[in-house]
Amino acid sequence: MNIEELTGLPAGAVDHFRSDGIEELYPPQAEAVEAGATDGESLVAAVPTASGKTMIAALSMLSAVERGGKALYIVPLRALASEKKEEFEAYERFGVTTGVTTGNYESTSDWLSTKDIVVATSEKVDSLVRNGADWLSDLTCVVSDEVHLIDDRNRGPTLEVTLAKLRKLNPRMQVVALSATVGNADEIADWLDAALVDTDWRPIDLQMGVHYGNALNFDDGSTREVPVEGSEKQEAALVRDILQEGGSSLVFVNSRRNAEAAARRLGGVSRNELTAEEQTELAELADDIRDDSDTETSKDLAEAVERGSAFHHAGLSSTQRSIVEDAFRDRLLKVISATPTLAAGVNTPARRVIVRDWRRFDPSAGGMAPLDVLEVHQMMGRAGRPGLDPYGEAVLLAKSHEESEELFDRYVWADPEPVRSKLAAEPALRTHVLATIASGFARTRGGLLEFLEATLYASQSTEAGRLETVTDTVLQYLESNDFIERDSGDESGDEATSGAFTSAADLADDTGRDESLEATSLGHTVSRLYLDPMSAATIVHGLERADERPTALGLYQLVSRTPDMYELYLRSGEDEKFGELYYEREAELLGDAPSEFEEERFEDWLSALKTGKLLEDWAAETDEEQLTDRYKIGPGDLRGKVDTAEWLLGAAESLAAEIDSEWTVAVREARARVEHGVGEELLELVSVGGVGRKRARRLYDAGIEEPADLRTADKGVVLSVLKGEKTAETILENAGREDPSMDGVEPSESGGGAPIGDSSDDAESDATTAESTDPDDSQASLGDF
Repeated sequence: MNIEELTGLPAGAVDHFRSDGIEELYPPQAEAVEAGATDGESLVAAVPTASGKTMIAALSMLSAVERGGKALYIVPLRALASEKKEEFEAYERFGVTTGVTTGNYESTSDWLSTKDIVVATSEKVDSLVRNGADWLSDLTCVVSDEVHLIDDRNRGPTLEVTLAKLRKLNPRMQVVALSATVGNADEIADWLDAALVDTDWRPIDLQMGVHYGNALNFDDGSTREVPVEGSEKQEAALVRDILQEGGSSLVFVNSRRNAEAAARRLGGVSRNELTAEEQTELAELADDIRDDSDTETSKDLAEAVERGSAFHHAGLSSTQRSIVEDAFRDRLLKVISATPTLAAGVNTPARRVIVRDWRRFDPSAGGMAPLDVLEVHQMMGRAGRPGLDPYGEAVLLAKSHEESEELFDRYVWADPEPVRSKLAAEPALRTHVLATIASGFARTRGGLLEFLEATLYASQSTEAGRLETVTDTVLQYLESNDFIERDSGDESGDEATSGAFTSAADLADDTGRDESLEATSLGHTVSRLYLDPMSAATIVHGLERADERPTALGLYQLVSRTPDMYELYLRSGEDEKFGELYYEREAELLGDAPSEFEEERFEDWLSALKTGKLLEDWAAETDEEQLTDRYKIGPGDLRGKVDTAEWLLGAAESLAAEIDSEWTVAVREARARVEHGVGEELLELVSVGGVGRKRARRLYDAGIEEPADLRTADKGVVLSVLKGEKTAETILENAGREDPSMDGVEPSESGGGAPIGDSSDDAESDATTAESTDPDDSQASLGDF
């Protein structure tokens, strides 16, 4: 189908696509149009990576906007949201506006009501529904990218429930679900009442195979010789081979440590293929990585990048991940060794993908277990980029002939597993049941069950009564923790069922009488805060049982015990170390500690104590490099723990106010300290834009202890502490100094401890004003300044 044949798009859209070099639609795109994508028809597109899924989404959304509607694009990762934002913002040249929202789970993001296309994560959309964002009722098209992630135990239920709620809110809404790997696309299509486009067409060939010995054997029967020289490892031989012909390579391994080790080794291969210009550019990128963080992980990454190699895993900071991904897309980096997180949708194709490790440790299996076919196919689908690669190759590694045959059977010739709903797992269900009640989607037990019947789980369930049984268990838990109230009387009617989301089934169940459900004030708060109800119950019970003002460690360990915090696990020998810490500081810990004879619960308690101690050390201004070394984590892990703790403590502050706790101020201070990573005495200083933890400490040690001091301090002292005229001027301006100019100011030789008083420079100058610098924007990393 020629692009000129497209109708129903905004004026200028076709010209825009043509300017991007698109003259003709790929076959899957044309099939989607013929199935009604541009006419508002729902669609499931099971289409390989690089075969035009985003174009299918774009045509659906743009046609919806042209009909006067509004479109939502749901992504699984924040990184993908940023990627799509950049792509869709180009539509503004023909009048279609785009907005992106991914954070702040208490916000309704009302500013998005004016945008034609909204990009958001599934968690953010779920929170928008919970908080009653009015503009959601205006949606006429919703695109769900990577819809196979419904199968994910952690994030899948949120996507599933969010789609069900949006469909109930907008019954005639078009739903477009996209995936490269889904084994039961027909079931997903049936659930969404959608047409199905299911194809294995790709714009360039993808060959899948297994490397064994010196040969690369492909699924089409062909063979390519790739000899392994001397003590060389298989992946090094395969990377060397593809780099020599001008391609790039992705190597998937099963752990962070293996990713880092592989990057070091493969740098010895990639550095031989770098031009002088590339070496210069990579050295600059390496400096950017070192500037972002002063941890050992950052140093190792920078060294690898200088040689044209990199590793990629969840321990990297978002800045580091972006640097690596962008440089790889630009083919400046030649090889990335990565954990499977990189396969989750981020646009990082390579000519050759090597799946080195097809097993990983699985605690439930008690050892190493094979990866799912779906996950391996996600990795393999990264192979080949149209316009840059003449083909794509995806390779598994075998150590024996028998293993080679097994890999062909297990992965190369196998179909992905069917996507199965994980909604019935109790942790997911308690969260979404409370949200469904609190947001008004169901006001009776019958109405709740009817809503749940619209989920994928219900359509897949073969166990009669299972959903009802699990739901009743969850309702009992929510009631016992004062999150909901139930009334089994027969006073049904308009009052019991009023609200925007009321269903006729709310009036009665099969018996003619139904149990009304209503969220309590506490339940509404928990839902609005986007907390797991069990997290809220843990926090509330901990605060209620505190006889004395909680310490920072007590509060940090408390939030670390919640299901919403991924606590640090105990390494070998650490049970004794943190057991001793437990007995030393037992009086500070909130809630009922398990007996040490309850081994599993006690180990969880100590893991939470370890996580809480990390947060206490951070708030005590311990250096970032020391923390990552002490706790054996990456800079991204540290930032993740700090961000999660800040969110949970903010939620704890709201809960403390809700239950009228006397410890609200203690929670607020603990949150502020973990947000900024400072001692209590620095909290006022870090409120000044541009003042982070290190600058605050240097100012304090120089006798500048609060923002008011910055307005009167000797400028020479300030300059000597802050080490930069521009920085000093910005901070003085943000502190409200009448004349922040540093013109003619010389740094104080002492560099600190100088007296604080009026500066004659300020008295002779007119007051100046400027926009305040947000401290989050001014800090490149947690450890800066």
